[in-house]
Parts: sequence; C-alpha cells; structure tokens
Amino acid sequence: MTLLEIILIGIGLSMDAFAVSVSDGLSCARIRRGQVLAIAVCFGGFQGLMPTIGYLLGRTFAKYISAFDHWIALILLAWIGGKMIWDAFHEDDAAETGLVLTPRLLLIQGVATSIDALAVGVSFAALPDVRIAPAAVLIACVTFGFSVIGTVFGKRLGAHLGTCAQLVGGIILVCIGVKIFVEHMFFGG
Repeated sequence: MTLLEIILIGIGLSMDAFAVSVSDGLSCARIRRGQVLAIAVCFGGFQGLMPTIGYLLGRTFAKYISAFDHWIALILLAWIGGKMIWDAFHEDDAAETGLVLTPRLLLIQGVATSIDALAVGVSFAALPDVRIAPAAVLIACVTFGFSVIGTVFGKRLGAHLGTCAQLVGGIILVCIGVKIFVEHMFFGG
C-alpha cells in the first residue's frame, strides 16, 4: 500500500472526527487552545489506535465487529447529540454555558468516530504490504490536523450562530450517527 493510499484512507476516516470537531467548536461557549488540542489528540489517538487493534484482531473477528459497530456509533452519537438538542431547548446551566468538554465526553466521541477505523485495520491485516505502525501513525496525524481545523472552524461559526450553536452541533452529531448506521446497513460501509 502506498503512502498516498494511506493518506487518502486517513482523510476518509477523519471526516467523522472533523464533523464532530466542528460540532464541538460550535457548541462550546468558550473553547480554549488546550481544549482544541485535547479534541485533536483524542480523535487522532483513537483513529490511530483502532486500526492497530483491528489489525491485531485480524480477519477472524471481522464478522463479529462489523455486526455491531454501526449500532455503537449510532447510539453514542445520537445520545450526545440528543442531549445537546435537549439542552438547547431547556433553560439551565448547560444551555447557558454550552457544551462542557469532559474527558468522558471526549472518550465517547473518540470511540464513536473511530469505530470504522477498526474495520479498516482488519482489512489491513489481509494485505501483505501494510506495515500497521506507520499507517496508524499517519492516520492519527491526518485526523489530528482535521480535528484542529474542524474545531477552530466550528468555534468561528459558533460565534456567528450565537445561542443556536448548541442546537446545530447536536443535530450534526445525530446526523453523523445516522449516516454511519445507514452506510453500514444499506451500503455495506
């Protein structure tokens, strides 16, 4: 597998993380550089870790992983997005301050956006010319970059959307969860 092919795979895998990063940037009232970095490290880390795990599991477990990965992504993203939508319509502390990026929330988002990378890792195990360590690092770096760009973009867009930002962010997360589910169920993604 060529370097360009791995970069393109990294770009494809990073699109869900990019969209969730935009959502985080939109939804956090006062996102700081450290939080942007935390989002990017979390998403990039999971995007690098999951293909490695998939690679190690190999083809033996591929049918078991692909049987439920889309359900996990749908449930996690719909839950987080649904809560954000709920908070946008209910006057409480969360609605006033926006989304609070806790380590738990980042962990859930990181797992939900990288489950498809697990399947990519399984497919890498079937290819004789893939060295998983460099491929995983490259995928992680690509996702890191897209996550930084997405969060900063979301932050700037959120400044213009004002109080609607959390609602928009929640809708984005729910749509990503549904997209992952539909791709898997109807298009074999």
